[in-house]
Amino acid sequence: MPGWPQSYYDTLQQSLYSAVISDILDSLGYRNQTMYPDIRPLIPDMVVVGRAKTVQVADVHRIPDKPYEKQIQVLDAIQPGEVFVGAVSGSKRSAFFGELMSTATQVAGGRGAIIDGMVRDAKKILDLKFPVFSLGFRPTDSLGRNEVIEYDVTIECGGVTIQPGDLIFGDMDGVVVVPKAIEKQVIEQALDKVSGENLVRDKIREGMKVSEAFQTYGIL
Repeated sequence: MPGWPQSYYDTLQQSLYSAVISDILDSLGYRNQTMYPDIRPLIPDMVVVGRAKTVQVADVHRIPDKPYEKQIQVLDAIQPGEVFVGAVSGSKRSAFFGELMSTATQVAGGRGAIIDGMVRDAKKILDLKFPVFSLGFRPTDSLGRNEVIEYDVTIECGGVTIQPGDLIFGDMDGVVVVPKAIEKQVIEQALDKVSGENLVRDKIREGMKVSEAFQTYGIL
């Protein structure tokens, strides 16, 4: 989204990971911010960080007069730093996201895609080095099966309620959603926790007992 440089997301990607962000959200009382565990990256080392571009998708059973109309609109509306988040509600009727949508999102400055449904063109997406998370793969096209009905609205994806512009962080452990209202607090505390974990790790390697480390630093 405008006002957030790509370097901000790059720094978060290099410094943080989903588990520590989830821990901070838990400590603040936000205990339902991680998506269902079957939403996985195409390959384990993919990481995605950026602003949610929320997209609501529905199952349909007809071919529309204007194929892919809103799908095209949302792709043209992607802003630098955004993550395409498609709420497909777990539908496996077709692959809603593929290589051309990945290319369009990437060229617009988008940082990845999260789909709680199927994707296709996996090899070509991997060639793009574009992070995509999904439930799995299916070669079937979405035309007449899945359709964008609205975007830039509140959605539920992977069991988490997401507002447009919420911070998305996904890695091999899963996807976590940070509400905009508490982002600054969460990021500051997550960075502090990472520093503390690094210290505890060093102490344990030096021979400190886990019980002593936990009593001293309160981190496990």
